[in-house]
Amino acid sequence: MSKTLYVLYEAPTGYALFKVLSTEEIGADDVALQRDLQELNTFSPWVKLASFAPFDSPENALEDAISISESLLSPFLRNFLSTALAKRASKGEGWELGVQDPKLGTAVAEGLQYPVVCNETVTELCRCLRLHAEKLLPGHSDGDVPRAQCGLGHAFSRTKVKFNVHRSDNMIIQASALAEHLDKGVNLLGMRVKEWYGWHFPELAKEVPEPLKYARVALLIGSRDTLESRDVDELTQEIAGILEGDEALAARVYEKAVTSMGGAMAEVDWDCIRTFATRVASLGSYRESLAQYLVDKMMMVAPNLTQLIGQNIGAKLISKAGSLTNLAKSPASTIQILGAEKALFRALKKKKGNTPKYGLIFHSSFIQRAAKEHRGKISRYLANKAALATRIDCFMEQPPTVFGEKLREQVEARLSFFDTGNKPPSNKAAMAEALEQYQKLLRKKDKKRDRDAEDEEVAAPKKKKKVVAASESD
Repeated sequence: MSKTLYVLYEAPTGYALFKVLSTEEIGADDVALQRDLQELNTFSPWVKLASFAPFDSPENALEDAISISESLLSPFLRNFLSTALAKRASKGEGWELGVQDPKLGTAVAEGLQYPVVCNETVTELCRCLRLHAEKLLPGHSDGDVPRAQCGLGHAFSRTKVKFNVHRSDNMIIQASALAEHLDKGVNLLGMRVKEWYGWHFPELAKEVPEPLKYARVALLIGSRDTLESRDVDELTQEIAGILEGDEALAARVYEKAVTSMGGAMAEVDWDCIRTFATRVASLGSYRESLAQYLVDKMMMVAPNLTQLIGQNIGAKLISKAGSLTNLAKSPASTIQILGAEKALFRALKKKKGNTPKYGLIFHSSFIQRAAKEHRGKISRYLANKAALATRIDCFMEQPPTVFGEKLREQVEARLSFFDTGNKPPSNKAAMAEALEQYQKLLRKKDKKRDRDAEDEEVAAPKKKKKVVAASESD
């Protein structure tokens, strides 16, 4: 005996439960049947409306739409299914509940203990129900469903945008990608400045190998023909300012500029080189301001991850995961090899190769300072702490930096353990200290808030007296 199939349809105006009357199988490959089901007269004998529960308000519809997108069983949907299928569940008759989303079907099966089925037939039935929803649902007229879909879609998108703006992880992803492109661009264009200006002053490339500093020094020196007419001390001090205060190197650069073996350069040539070097120097200045912007954003969105692993690696981890929430949901083993997917799949394909021990976190100072035989252990330990820091940043409304500082101290202690043998503190003790410091910060904020409120209350009567005195004088 075949089981009776009930199909759950999530409309923008409410939930509907349809009983499937036809026993004929429906699939995407049957083109002729698909064409016939486009007509309401052909499809209406297939199903019968068993129950319909409209949403109480747009807020209720938005709440259930968010729950469905996250594959969660909302209270409204639970009550609807329990009420609509109460008789079937009590009689124990053979029936099944068809749900289009497999994850939502799993949540319904676990929450209500109903027999749930998710297959191609249910998918095609839901597609046909969506096509003829206005004719099959009670109290609906032409255009009601599209209008409800439009309003619910706008509200759903606004909630997602607000969520992204609150966390600002999208700005971090874009800034991190731009910083990486700028690094490559500045290095590439700086090498072109070296090639071009090196014909006039070839010795400068050996003294100042960094492309950005090279471009700024080249702009400062300019044509060597004008060096005799300029103040030596002032020029040397300006070069030392570019070279981070290294006066000996600045003096050596000036000496080699005076005695250089480079060829002469016409004024029109220097104008072209100067314009190009100015652009490169401006890109370098923007790269520095972008780095500061990235630091500020990371301290706002993920302060503990920034304290633990730095803003550059933290931003790359968020960018690779797609968002801060995705990174927080990832296990420590995934964070450890994030960015080394090609090496991982190559090792799994060969079946004999060793899987990678680290991905993006390899650039961390902790792993660079560790000995080669201990880098795998430190990377695993660091990924574990990074997972904790990310979850704290993601799921706390205003995460403090005390947790990231304690996690960093744990990694430092673990790194020194390989050299000294001193056992690092346990995570339980470190987190207890961090919680105690967090409670102290909260108490200080409460005291400050109470003090400010008392000051406002004291200042309020004085203002009133002044107003009264002014009115009496008038």
